[in-house]
Amino acid sequence: MNNFKNLAPVVLFVYNRPYHTIQTINSLKNNILADQSDLVIYADGPKDEQNSIQVQEVVNYLQTIDGFKTIHIHERKTNYGLAQNIIDGVSQTLVKYNKAIIVEDDLVTSPYFLQYMNEALDYYAEKEDVACIHGYVYPLDKTLPKPFFLKGADCWGWGTWKRAWDLFKPDGQILLDRIIEKGLAKEFDFDNSYPYLQMLKDQIAGLNNSWAIRWYASAFLKNKLVLYPNHSLVQNIGHDSSGTHSGVTSKFDIRLSTSKVPVEVEIAVSKAGYKAFVNYFNSIKAPNKMSFGKKIKNSLKNLLK
Repeated sequence: MNNFKNLAPVVLFVYNRPYHTIQTINSLKNNILADQSDLVIYADGPKDEQNSIQVQEVVNYLQTIDGFKTIHIHERKTNYGLAQNIIDGVSQTLVKYNKAIIVEDDLVTSPYFLQYMNEALDYYAEKEDVACIHGYVYPLDKTLPKPFFLKGADCWGWGTWKRAWDLFKPDGQILLDRIIEKGLAKEFDFDNSYPYLQMLKDQIAGLNNSWAIRWYASAFLKNKLVLYPNHSLVQNIGHDSSGTHSGVTSKFDIRLSTSKVPVEVEIAVSKAGYKAFVNYFNSIKAPNKMSFGKKIKNSLKNLLK
């Protein structure tokens, strides 16, 4: 048994990738606490007949899942799209449970992922400055000695509470205007090392439908913090061109943690963590056969879907 007040539900968003979904589920089943956790699944509906077969394959597979305390499947009858599916699903879940762990169908997790997420969600539940717990961290050149906080929120295997998600603002234009008015563009882009602001502009222009850039901006503008592990508990396996928002790359690949990751750390922006992110973002700008503009565009697709 565990010492948690109550475990957060695991909310999984799936669409049309049966192979990836199976890997995601299998890794979650291997997690400590999986058999004590509620699994809530939101399966998006097909866009058209062309991908309806794969969507149905995913739905059929979902009926065979076991290994969790309870399993609740919400099958969308129409295509919501990734952003609407996640925004709606997270909102519904948090009304019922007040906290949640969110995973997408292209994420493989360490066996210690759910333990880390639940411990952090319990420990920081009443800490208003903390908006998000994140399970992934970039392959930084120098591993930081302990977990750390940065401003904002993130999206690759994450957890939050209703109090924090209530800060989410869906209107990208309002978020962009406030960032510019407050003179925060450079900080928002990690010392101009990564073009997050451009992604927000692209969302406003309809060039992407990223919910995650709006989640990051919403928390950032409220000076809220996101906790990152010093060893990644999540690996994104969706960079094989099979997903709606993915592109082929290996720059985000990491080695999953094989041990428990602590969660208790000073609640303050980590200067070392911020610098490590800036250095990493600058490192992936290195020129190669792909043009810099195209490289950044592909990176944005991968980073914040």
